[in-house]
Amino acid sequence: MTNTIGDIEAADLILVTGSNPTENHPVIGAAIKRAVTHRGAKLIVVDPRRIELADYATLWLSQKPGTDVAWMNGLMHVIMKEGRFDEAFIRERTEGFGELKASLETYTPSYVSAITGIPENKIIEAARLYAGAKAASIVYAMGITQHINGTDAVKALANLTMLGGHVGIPRAGLNPLRGQNNVQGACDMGGLPNVLPGYQAVTDKALTGKFAEAWGVPGLSDQPGLTVVEIMRAAKKKDVRGLYIMGENPALSDADTNHVLESLQSLDFLVVQDLFLTETARLAHLVLPGISFAEKEGTFTNTERKVQRVRQAIQPIGKARPDWEIISELSSRMGYPLKYEKAEDIFNEMRKLTPSYAGITYERLEENGLQWPCPALDHPGTPYLHKGKFSRGLGKFHVIEHTGPAETPDAEFPLMLTTGRILYHYHTCTMTGKTRGLNELAPECLVEICPADAENLGIKDEERVRVISRRGEILAKAKVSSRSPEGCIFIPFHFAEAAANRLTHSFALDPVSKIPELKVCAVKVQKI
Repeated sequence: MTNTIGDIEAADLILVTGSNPTENHPVIGAAIKRAVTHRGAKLIVVDPRRIELADYATLWLSQKPGTDVAWMNGLMHVIMKEGRFDEAFIRERTEGFGELKASLETYTPSYVSAITGIPENKIIEAARLYAGAKAASIVYAMGITQHINGTDAVKALANLTMLGGHVGIPRAGLNPLRGQNNVQGACDMGGLPNVLPGYQAVTDKALTGKFAEAWGVPGLSDQPGLTVVEIMRAAKKKDVRGLYIMGENPALSDADTNHVLESLQSLDFLVVQDLFLTETARLAHLVLPGISFAEKEGTFTNTERKVQRVRQAIQPIGKARPDWEIISELSSRMGYPLKYEKAEDIFNEMRKLTPSYAGITYERLEENGLQWPCPALDHPGTPYLHKGKFSRGLGKFHVIEHTGPAETPDAEFPLMLTTGRILYHYHTCTMTGKTRGLNELAPECLVEICPADAENLGIKDEERVRVISRRGEILAKAKVSSRSPEGCIFIPFHFAEAAANRLTHSFALDPVSKIPELKVCAVKVQKI
């Protein structure tokens, strides 16, 4: 996120797309609702489904799934044609404007409407609303990124943000919402295949040399590793023989579940370190018991880049141990001693090697969190990024063209499936599924289908149906609802007994992020 959660609530206009904050990020969802109801902020929602925020929106655009780049370019086309862009910002702080402008000529409201299904007048109105705001905040999540053109869509949103000059200032910016409480921190600490902690590229020999010296390990690799999807493909081919999975449940959460299960079962050795015996842990040769947040000491870095202390409330239960202790002992037994006394020792080592965290200490975090970059002990932290200039110097406009989804409906599979979360459950139900009250509120998977499609298929509300894709099938109850558009169904991916990801595919990936197209695939629904 370029800005803060507070900035979202204080914005003049909020554009929400590829995200359902009131169910997936309820604290931020509440902030958006307050911005509208208490302050009169304008709200644009772009989502195929009529999510709750659509009821609060000044304007709701229902696009066909997988057509996000087209409507983004359509908004920019209108802004360009009507001269509503921020000329001073573009002149002083960006490059590539001319190429972008030329590329947008074809994205007329009529052309974009034909691709997306959004009426022309709504495209024009949305463009004018966004361009007319003094401070506009764009909020997005995995509904944008989990496509084969997810990276392109994020670049298109960055284009839109810069076009209006809505970056590098308070109450504005481009703000992806992280899916879990410490995803940002995991990425910051190098939990990606191509970077070391602090997003320091593994391909930079000077940087790998710095870490090699600090860790006393000569010859650290300067080659990027594999992504999750690539690991699973390699496991199935026996190019990866052993796997250590910690705090993740890919047997339920990853695309094309049948392929994932085959890959995990092809491993010579699978270790799972987790809080509960998940679907993935049941496949493991060895399970190591980790601990919950309440048993931990350390830090979490949240969605707004804020580093916050986590303090232990109870002693670990049974033989469970802190994750860092398990890893340290394993490393020591394998020949590389990790001699940390406490979690703070690890944090202090990390801040010495990670410039954006260098000024953050446990002492400074005692009362409140700090947002990185915080490069020195006297630095106050950074509430919003790119003030005055971008880290690369000038902000770069990218020419982005619309490309359709890898799989679209046809005669055999006539419906589009999109997946997501619901308010009462979290990820793969590892924890929420063990909570009686939540299970009473949302006890099972429901297939959301619009009244017209349900009538055509002879399906009534709460009848059991079979949902089939080219990769698998599931059985679940139908939920006839006008929230989903005609031709599109929605299934939450939480439930093991009706795992939505048995239907999704991983054969086509975003070429940059290597993320599969979890949000779009073709299916058919049959009444049982």
